Amino acid sequence: MACCVLQITGLIFGGVGMVGTLAATAMPQWRVSAYVDGNIVVFETIWEGLWMDCISQLGIRLQCKFYDSVLALPPPLEAFRALMCVAVGLSVLSFLTAIAGVKYTQRSQEGPQAISIFILAAGVAFLLTGTLVLIPVSWTGAGIIRDFYDPEVPAPLKRELGAALYVGWGSTALLLAAGAMYCHCWC
Repeated sequence: MACCVLQITGLIFGGVGMVGTLAATAMPQWRVSAYVDGNIVVFETIWEGLWMDCISQLGIRLQCKFYDSVLALPPPLEAFRALMCVAVGLSVLSFLTAIAGVKYTQRSQEGPQAISIFILAAGVAFLLTGTLVLIPVSWTGAGIIRDFYDPEVPAPLKRELGAALYVGWGSTALLLAAGAMYCHCWC
């Protein structure tokens, strides 16, 4: 019974982590313009994401532009895009495997080998997905913090941590928790 509760909880955590991974990948708020000067009146807010840049003028008008060329992107951004796309695909696969594992656990009591394989596969896939999300999100966050405190970076080029990074960290925590729950059920 306790294992069934862990499986259902892991399924919920994994589902929310999957949606968060997709949201973090699509959101343009990875890097947000920072206001380090004493100026109170701010006319523009700049968002930089994996797929596009957006400018909000006075909070009224929002203009977004997708990156024109994949070849013109910096190599870290290309790698982050690839990692997040793989993480989205793997999170969907993990979630479907977890559903199959829960379904077979509740329907059949014979054949523990098949149940163990689905549960173990879901747990390992959730752990791998959480790691894949953690790498680009943490790397981007570390770069933003490093540049923010670097005195040689001009004030207009300084950025702050965007909402997508926080969504990514939350998704990572949920995916790792789901993976740990499924691996615990397998043991």
